[in-house]
Amino acid sequence: MATFYNQATLSYNGTVASSNITSGEILEVLSVEKNAVSDSYSQGSENVYMVSIVNSGSACYNGLTVTDDLGAYSIGETADTVVPLTYREGTLSYYVNGVQQAAPAVTSFSPLTVTGINVPAGGNAMLVYAAEANSFAPMGADAEIVNTVTVSGTGFEPVTASETVSFNDEIDLAISKSLSPAAVEENGEVTYTFIIQNFGTVPAEAADNVIFSDTFSPALSGLTAEFNGTAWVSGTNYAYDPDTGVFTSLDGQVTVPAAQFSQSETTGEWNAQAGVSTLVIRGRLV
Repeated sequence: MATFYNQATLSYNGTVASSNITSGEILEVLSVEKNAVSDSYSQGSENVYMVSIVNSGSACYNGLTVTDDLGAYSIGETADTVVPLTYREGTLSYYVNGVQQAAPAVTSFSPLTVTGINVPAGGNAMLVYAAEANSFAPMGADAEIVNTVTVSGTGFEPVTASETVSFNDEIDLAISKSLSPAAVEENGEVTYTFIIQNFGTVPAEAADNVIFSDTFSPALSGLTAEFNGTAWVSGTNYAYDPDTGVFTSLDGQVTVPAAQFSQSETTGEWNAQAGVSTLVIRGRLV
């Protein structure tokens, strides 16, 4: 909504008379709103966006163009532009007053450009589509993607709306297991090595009570364990039943540092260096 003012004057015999000042308001009859189904993302995750266009006026708007910048931002001293979201082809749906219509034309994938959108008088139109966070999506604490949609056409000034999603601020653990040697004689000694990685922005700390467990088959005798190079003590750090082969860490013993995130100044791509902890368990096959 915009306010305008107007005043008239009369000039006669060197005298100027001014009228009162009138004011009026220009009502914006076309508005747009953008929302993401999820308010967070991780690299490679997919989010669904909804663009709602409302026409509060008495005339239809036809042939509109909707453009989504997919979060484009500049990097480096040269201000090169990178785009952190990738439109997933074929996901676009189009509704008018809640009724699904034939999919409109997508004339560009980046920025995402959709043409031929019609909004009836006193009605609304909605676009729904999916986009994936790619390697240019910012990573780390406080990272976010802000993407803006613009609706343009004939007879009105373009209208815009933005949506912000934040990088997942949480623990994100993965584990891998290896055996050495891979071939061992009966009653031979083996070493199991477990690499625990944290791809999240938050460290896994004692209070998070991460529990490691494994059932060794065959069971192990004379079992020893060490975590990040420090020997673990049975009953203090872990519990082990040599009859069943079940090994379980106790509360608060497994901790993993947060990942480190960096962006290439040359390409603009983001990388994560996972935080790592190592658990080594040795024993003799029973």
